Amino acid sequence: MSEGKPKISFSTTPGLLPKEEMLETAIRSSKMTVGIPREISANESRIGLIPEAVKLLVNNGHRILFEERAGEKAHFSDHEYAEAGAEIKQDRESVFGADVVIKIAPPIREEIDMLEKRKCVMSVLQLPTRTKDYIQHLMAKKINAIAFEHIQDKTGALPLVRSMSEIIGNATMLIAAEYLCHPQYGKGIMLGGFPGVAPVEVVIIGSGTVAEYASRVALGMGAFVKVFDNSMYKLRSLQNNVGTRLYTSIMHPHLIGKALETADVVIAAKHSPTGVSPCFIPEDMVRKMKAGSVIIDVSIDQGGCFETSRPTNHQNPVYQVHGVTHYCVPNIASKVPQTASTSFSNFFAPLLIEIAESGGVDNALKVNRSFSRGAYIFNGVLTNQQISKLYDIPFQHLDLLLAAFY
Repeated sequence: MSEGKPKISFSTTPGLLPKEEMLETAIRSSKMTVGIPREISANESRIGLIPEAVKLLVNNGHRILFEERAGEKAHFSDHEYAEAGAEIKQDRESVFGADVVIKIAPPIREEIDMLEKRKCVMSVLQLPTRTKDYIQHLMAKKINAIAFEHIQDKTGALPLVRSMSEIIGNATMLIAAEYLCHPQYGKGIMLGGFPGVAPVEVVIIGSGTVAEYASRVALGMGAFVKVFDNSMYKLRSLQNNVGTRLYTSIMHPHLIGKALETADVVIAAKHSPTGVSPCFIPEDMVRKMKAGSVIIDVSIDQGGCFETSRPTNHQNPVYQVHGVTHYCVPNIASKVPQTASTSFSNFFAPLLIEIAESGGVDNALKVNRSFSRGAYIFNGVLTNQQISKLYDIPFQHLDLLLAAFY
């Protein structure tokens, strides 16, 4: 080395040697079995996956265990599912033994008993119809329970609730039209407005997705629409989305009472984020309504907005109080099961693929915050604070359980 140039030396001290960079190992995707049992409730006709979605999942390497005749109420045959690659099962226990069981209605006790430890069940929760004993029975099975009406998307919205609300909003006006002209429960008028005939008055309580789609149909048929809500932002958004001026107001009891007296149709569509809808329409207001008018309480699955509301079913959907017809079916979307099932399937198929690519349900709950919002039981531990307060059951935060689990 020439004189005057600095001498370069390399340290051989072990602590100073460069080390290989340690990167997090990618989560290995897993193959899952998905169980689709037949809904035994006479009031439920929908199904979580349609044949096209089953084919997509099978092509991705997953097994679909399908109970025979599970799709018949939605007008999908066993042959269609078999052609899509599903394994048609006669015994229910094998279906409930899948890694992930997708139901629509909450599992009944006999179905809960067939669930296996550490497996996952996705269904509607319908909190107002649950009991403390029911929740504890689910917890005792040491499973993961997901209420899919609580699953969020990346914007914080509830995608399944919205898709069902779009269908329900349209269906409510078709139902109202049916009963307004019903010889027993209506008063022989047609929903809408015609030259020389006063338009039907439709009152909608709430300004969410149900209200938006119900308003579109009612306005399209020529009805006069009034919408009540306490959120001015939502009322403005509703007007912008509908694309026309319509009567909107805050939920002042006096104004609602006056509107109900002249209404032909009243739709209660006030969704509560707590899962329990406030009952703010007393019986006195119903008593002053016109005979033969129609109430459709969409919020009945959360307890209902009318004091006179009580749950009904698709076999006996209506009853009358003070001459006013009440339609209080909790799952209105089940009236159009194929349409609703397709909407469910559009959500579940990509979600199941994402869960598998995450390495299973446990990993998906850890990495997907939106999906984890739907979890209310993790490995037998209650993780929903609202249920804890309602039934006085201890709960743990899901994040803490996941951290301990990993």
